[in-house]
Amino acid sequence: ALPISPAGAALTAAGLGLAALGGGRRAMRVAVPLAASVWAYDTVLKPTPAGPVAMAACRTLDVLLGAGLETRRALTAAAAVGVHTLGVTALSTGEVHGANPATARAALTTSCVATTLALTGPARGGWHRAASMAAGSGYAGLVGRAQADAVRDPSAKSVRSATKSGIHGMVPLQAAVTAKGSVLGAVLVAAALPIARKLSRKVSPT
Repeated sequence: ALPISPAGAALTAAGLGLAALGGGRRAMRVAVPLAASVWAYDTVLKPTPAGPVAMAACRTLDVLLGAGLETRRALTAAAAVGVHTLGVTALSTGEVHGANPATARAALTTSCVATTLALTGPARGGWHRAASMAAGSGYAGLVGRAQADAVRDPSAKSVRSATKSGIHGMVPLQAAVTAKGSVLGAVLVAAALPIARKLSRKVSPT
């Protein structure tokens, strides 16, 4: 286990305080387990088989915390992000020595599930549904293609490429969710993808 960082403890306390100020007890019901999940992942679980599950929990709770009073309505979106994170994180463990083909297949399956979850639920109108479908298709193509390559060739190089695509894929996945309520919001979210790709040429996202 890693030692407790004073800076990390201070930032965690600040985050919990802001959550309490912004959302009261309702927000704290999510913020406390989120903080616990982050600490568990960073200090103990990251190098263990439970690491991907812990990271997925962090991402899921992060979405729910941001949902505020709309926690129930955000459950599907949170599940989409969590499932996506689970697959990408599990596959990323093979970046150095390659992955087990079964892990690569499981990651591809989680991306299919994440796509379905992102597109599930009501949309404000036809254009919103169309925009959501477009972003969801972009996510499935970007992430699914790279993960399918990793299934065929689970070498370290293929796994690193799939992991990179998985990290970038968080953008169109979130755009697909956002588009059901706001097309403009989805466009703004999607605009982060070319920026992320450009930056990844200088600093690896993995």
